[in-house]
Amino acid sequence: MRIVVCVKQVPDTTEVKIDPVKNTLIRDGVPSIVNPFDECAVEAALRFREEHGGRVTALSMGPPQAETALRKCLAMGADAAVLISDRAFAGADTLATSFALARAVQKIGADLIFCGKMAIDGDTAQVGPGIAEHLSLTQVTNVQKIKEAHADHLLVERVCDGGYELVRAKTPALLAVEKAVGEPRYPSVRGSVLAQQAEITKWSAADIEAPEEKIGLNGSPTQVMQIFTPETQLHSEMLQAPNEDALCDILIDKLRQAEIL
Repeated sequence: MRIVVCVKQVPDTTEVKIDPVKNTLIRDGVPSIVNPFDECAVEAALRFREEHGGRVTALSMGPPQAETALRKCLAMGADAAVLISDRAFAGADTLATSFALARAVQKIGADLIFCGKMAIDGDTAQVGPGIAEHLSLTQVTNVQKIKEAHADHLLVERVCDGGYELVRAKTPALLAVEKAVGEPRYPSVRGSVLAQQAEITKWSAADIEAPEEKIGLNGSPTQVMQIFTPETQLHSEMLQAPNEDALCDILIDKLRQAEIL
C-alpha cells in the first residue's frame, strides 16, 4: 500500500504581519509548525500502515524551510519525505497548489492519500479536495475514523451536522481528516535523530512536469485585492432595571438598536 500524506508548514503565532503591497502574509522571522490538522493526518497514515502495511511518504510544497516540517513527519515515523520547492510556485492559490501537489503525488504513486481537513492559516479546506479532483480520485472529507479497509474500498466515518455518516469509499482515495481521527504521537528520540540524518527528496516544477501556466500566480484565478487586520473596539455598558423582565426588555432594545436582532 502506497500512502502519501500531504502536510503544510504554517505560522505558529496569532501575531501575523501582512505585506500591504503584495497582500500576502509576512512569514520571515515567524516561528512555524506543521499544520495541526496535517499532524493528525500523519497519525492516521501511520496507524493505517501499522494495521495494514505499506509505506508512508510525507509530501509538502513550500520554501526550503518547509523541510523542517517534513523532518517532524519523519521523526513521527514516516518512511520518506518529498518537498516540492520552486520560485515558480510562489503566490499559488488553492487551485494552483492542489495542481502542483497532485503532480507530485502522481510521480510518487499513491493508493491512499491523507491530508488535514484544512490549514489554520487559510481555513479554505480546498486543497485536499482539489488534489482528488485533479487526480480523479474518490474523496471523503471530515473523516474521523477508518472502520474497515478492503482490497478495493474503505468504510469510513465522516462528521456531519448532527452526527456522522458511514461512507463506502472506492480506492484509490483521498481522505481529509478531522482532529478526532487521532492524537498525533510524540516523535521518539531515535526517530528525531534519524529524521535529522534522513535525506529529503526535493523536486522543482520541472521535476514534476508542471506547466508554468498552471502553477504559482500564473495558475491562480483567485487574486487577493486587499488584506488587512481589522480594527477592534471594545465597549461595555452596565444595564440596570428593577426586575429581570424589565432588564430583558432593555437588553432586547439595545440589541435591536445595534441591528443584532
